Amino acid sequence: MGNIKWIFVLYSVLAAVSLMGVAISISLASPLLAAGSIIALTIIMGFGFTTKKRYREEGRL
Repeated sequence: MGNIKWIFVLYSVLAAVSLMGVAISISLASPLLAAGSIIALTIIMGFGFTTKKRYREEGRL
């Protein structure tokens, strides 16, 4: 339990919030909010994968 990488928890929570944003935008019929949520999700996932690669290369995973 002490081996939690909190940055990955943060990325996961932010990605989940972005997905909720997509669902909310669909319910509100707001294409602008949907586009913003999808862009945010793409950026957050990109940061997560980049961080994971960097951690793996440094031997921290």
